[in-house]
Amino acid sequence: MALLDGLGQLPAELLYIWHTYRVPILLSAVSLVALVRLTVYLRDRREKVSASPAPSSPVKKHLVELKPAWLPENTTTIPSLLNIDNHAEEDTNAVALMAKARKGPKTVKGKKITKKTAAPTSTFAHKTDKIQPLIFFQSLSGTTEGYSAQFTKVLTEWTIGCDQSSIFLEPQIQDLSYIELDDYFISPPKADSNVKHFYLILVPSYNIDTSLDIFIESLQETHNDFRIDTAPLSGLLGYSVFGFGDKEGWPTEEEGFCSQAREVDKWMARLTGKKRAYPLGLGDVKSDAEEQLQEWRVGVQEALVEIAEGRGLGEGVPGSGDAAESDEEDIEDKDSIGQTTRVDDVEDLGSMVTSLDPIPVDFTTYKPRSKLKPTATPKEMVPTSSPTHAALTKQGYSIIGSHSGVKICRWTKSALRGRGSCYKFSFYGIASHLCMEATPSLSCSNKCVFCWRHGTNPVGTTWRWITDAPDLIFDGITTAHYKKIKMMKGVPGVRADRFAEAMRIRHCALSLVGEPIFYPHINELLTIMHSNRISTFLVCNAQHPAQLASLVPVTQLYVSIDASNKDSLRKIDRPLHRDFWERFCACLDILRNRRFEQRTVFRLTLVKGFNMAEEVKGYADLVERALPGFVEVKGVTYCGTSAAGSAGLTMQNVPFYEEVAEFVTELEKELSSRGMTYGIGAEHAHSCCVLLADSTRFKKGGKWATRIDFERFFDLHEGKIEGSRIEDGKIVGWRPEDYVGDETPEWALWGNGGFDPRDQRVWRKGKGPKTDVDGNEGMAEKTKEALEF
Repeated sequence: MALLDGLGQLPAELLYIWHTYRVPILLSAVSLVALVRLTVYLRDRREKVSASPAPSSPVKKHLVELKPAWLPENTTTIPSLLNIDNHAEEDTNAVALMAKARKGPKTVKGKKITKKTAAPTSTFAHKTDKIQPLIFFQSLSGTTEGYSAQFTKVLTEWTIGCDQSSIFLEPQIQDLSYIELDDYFISPPKADSNVKHFYLILVPSYNIDTSLDIFIESLQETHNDFRIDTAPLSGLLGYSVFGFGDKEGWPTEEEGFCSQAREVDKWMARLTGKKRAYPLGLGDVKSDAEEQLQEWRVGVQEALVEIAEGRGLGEGVPGSGDAAESDEEDIEDKDSIGQTTRVDDVEDLGSMVTSLDPIPVDFTTYKPRSKLKPTATPKEMVPTSSPTHAALTKQGYSIIGSHSGVKICRWTKSALRGRGSCYKFSFYGIASHLCMEATPSLSCSNKCVFCWRHGTNPVGTTWRWITDAPDLIFDGITTAHYKKIKMMKGVPGVRADRFAEAMRIRHCALSLVGEPIFYPHINELLTIMHSNRISTFLVCNAQHPAQLASLVPVTQLYVSIDASNKDSLRKIDRPLHRDFWERFCACLDILRNRRFEQRTVFRLTLVKGFNMAEEVKGYADLVERALPGFVEVKGVTYCGTSAAGSAGLTMQNVPFYEEVAEFVTELEKELSSRGMTYGIGAEHAHSCCVLLADSTRFKKGGKWATRIDFERFFDLHEGKIEGSRIEDGKIVGWRPEDYVGDETPEWALWGNGGFDPRDQRVWRKGKGPKTDVDGNEGMAEKTKEALEF
C-alpha cells in the first residue's frame, strides 16, 4: 500500500510513460547487464600478450606479421608461427615447459625411495653374442683424430690376438662431426640380435664453440626429452670416455682442463643408466697424453674381457657404473637413526608427521652456494689463441674482430691477371677483381658434406658470442681486403689497369663461410655498404626465418637449396636444428613474399649420389613454392681433403658439366610443363654453373637481360629516383625490374660457354679442351677449380 501511495504521488506524466514503455525499458536494462557480464568474461579469458616492443623491421606490414612481436632480437623463431602450409611440427611447447621446470630446485614429494639398482643391464650371452666396439672422436686441429686412429689400430690388433677373439667384431671408428647423432645416441645402432655395442669416446676440449658443443647439447636434450626414456642407451654393454686437454691453458680440472670430456662422461652415465665400464681418462697433449691413453686402453681392454667372459662390468673396477660426477643427482637418504628424509612440499608432510615430534622443514636449495654455477658470460667466437683461428688463417682468411672474416678467392687473382672472372660476371656483370668476399659470422648452423672448411669453423643455433660493431667490421674487412690486393702487385701477369680498379671495392659477396644473416646487426652492416655504393649479394642457408623476414633489401638475395626433400636435406646439409625442414619451408614462403622487393635466387649445388637422381620434380616443387627470379645450378666443388672423404664425399660425387647441363634442361622442361616461365638464360662452363631466369621479368625485347644496373640500384635505394612498385594506386617503392641492366652478352648465353673473350683462358697441363670427331670443342673434363662463392 505504501508503494501504491508513493506511486500515486508521482506526476501523471511519469506514470503514463512508465505504463507505456515499461517493457522496452526492462528489456534494455537486462541486455545491458548481460553485455557487461559477457565483456568481463571475455577479457578474463583473453590470452595476455607480452608488452615487449617488436624488433624494428624494414619490411611492410604483411611481412612483419611473419615475425612475432615478442621475438627477441638475434634469436631463432618458432616454426609454428611461420607455418604457412600447415606442415607437421614437433610439440615444442611441452619441451619448453619441461626445460623451464628443471631450472628450479627439486621438489621431493612424500617419502623418498632409495634407488637400489640402476637401469637393467643388457643381457649378454658370452657363448653366442658378439661385441661390437664403436670408437667415436671429434677433432678440430687433427691431434685427436691421429690419436684415435692409432688407438683403433692397436685395439683392433688386440681383439684379433686375445683369447676371446671369436667374440669381438672389428672395432669401427666414427667422426662425431660427420655422423647423424640420432642414429647412435638416442638408441643403440640397429644390428643383429646377437650383436651388442660398446662405446669408446675420445674428445678434446676447446674454449670456442665447435661441433663438440652440439654433441654435448644433443646428449643433454635427449636425456631431458619427455618423449624419450631418460636412459635410452641402457642397451649398451658399457662405455668409457677419454679427454685430451692442454694444462698450459687450463692448469686444473676445475678451471676447464678436459671440461668437455667430463661433460660427455656425465651425460653418457645418465643415458646408459650408469654403465661406465672404465673411469674417465685425461691426457695433456703437451706432456703425458700418449702414456695416459695407453693406460686407459689397457683398463678398457680388461673391462671388455670381463664382459666377454660373462661377468658384466665387473665389481672391482673403480667408478664402474657410478655417476658421481653429477651434482644434480638425487641426494642419498641418511641411514642414521633420528634423521629423516628431506621434504620440500608442505602438502606431503602429513604422512610423515608423528603425534609428538614436529619435523623441521628446510626450504633452501639443494646445492651449497659455493657450487652454484656462475652466470655464463659471452665469449669470443674465434679467439686468436684458438685452433679455429689458426686453421682459418692458414687457409688464407683474415679474421676481423672475433667473428668476421675476409678472403680473396682465386677468381679475383685470375681477373687481376686477365684470365677470366667467375660466373657472377657472365650472369650479372660483376668483375671478380672488383668484388670482396666477406662474412660477419664465421659460425654456421649446418655441417654440409661439401663445405670447404670441413669443421674448422664454429657451429651453433643461436648467437651467444661477443658482438662486434658493424662499422668496425666494415672498416676491418675492407682494410684487410685492400691489403690482400696489394700483395698481388708483384705477381707476374697482374694487369696495372685492373690492379688500380681493384683498389675500389664495388661489390661484396656475403657468403665466404658461416651464416652472414646470423650476425645480430646485419641490417646495419648492409646499410653501411649501400651508403658506400657497394652492392650486396647475400647467401643464407634457409634456417633462420626470423632474420630473413626482417632483412633489409639487398642487391641480390640467395637461398641455398641443397636438396628437394627432407631426408636428402638432412643427409647433405646435416643441419643442427631438429626442425630444419619447417625452417626451410618457412624461408621459402618469406622469399616468395619478398620477391618484388629484391632479386631472389635459388642456389642449387648438385652432388652426385646425394641430390641429383630423380629429384627434378622435387626441385620444381620448391621453385613453384618460392618463385625466385633466378635459379643457379652448380656442380659441387671437391677440395680433396681427408675430412671431405670421411663425410662421404669423393671425386665420384662431382658431376661432369654435361650432367649439370642435362639436369638443368630437365628442370626447365618440368617448370615449363607446369606453366612457369623459366628459361636457360646464361652459363659459365668454367665454373660448371648454369642460370635459369624468369623470362617475364628479365628479358628486354625478347632478349635476356640478367645483368644489373648497379648505379640505378643505389639511386633507387637512396631515393634519388622513384621506383615502379604500386600499392593502392600509389608508388611505394621499387622492384627488381627497376634496376635491370644491359642485355646478357652473346658469349654468356646458353650454348656459348660463358667465358669473356676479352680474357685469356689458361689451361692446366693435360686439361685442355677435348675435340670430337667433327672438330668441336667440348667440356668433358670435371671442373675442379674452386668457385669461392
